[in-house]
Amino acid sequence: MTVLKATCHCGAVEIEAEFPEGLASATRCDCSFCLRRGAAAVTALAASLKVLKGEDNLTLYSWGTHTAKHYFCKTCGIYTHHRRRADPRECGVNLGCIDGGNPRTHGDIPWTDGVNHPSDR
Repeated sequence: MTVLKATCHCGAVEIEAEFPEGLASATRCDCSFCLRRGAAAVTALAASLKVLKGEDNLTLYSWGTHTAKHYFCKTCGIYTHHRRRADPRECGVNLGCIDGGNPRTHGDIPWTDGVNHPSDR
């Protein structure tokens, strides 16, 4: 199990979580929200996610079933992480917020089918 930290752009928010596959689990999603957000996310265990700094500086966006919960820094606007709709025991953490997590150098990042999500049927 790999423990990694992630920060927003301005440094007001810092989180830490356990990542079962390290950075290898990076994916992109094409649901209506993630497609617009554009960030690749890495899988973390939701129970392990800790806000180390700036919990009061996080804002939450949720819609539809309100299962997925997307968190952003109120100061710089960067998406840091979200509780997943597909599996609420998991969080997606913005790959670009993790040191060494540059999506450009990460290779081909697979896509998940958020458009045809089972919760929407």
